Amino acid sequence: MAQKTKYVIKYKLDGEQRFEFAELERGTEEEAEAALKKMHTDETVSDIKVSKAL
Repeated sequence: MAQKTKYVIKYKLDGEQRFEFAELERGTEEEAEAALKKMHTDETVSDIKVSKAL
């Protein structure tokens, strides 16, 4: 099992700026998008930016 690191994901949800913390393996935008789609199934997620949490 790969080690996960805590990341902050900044994104827009239906045009509104939001952020979430998530534990991801690689911290890629694709991985972050998959995590966000699990949380927000019916909304539009865009402008995803991922960085390590402090």
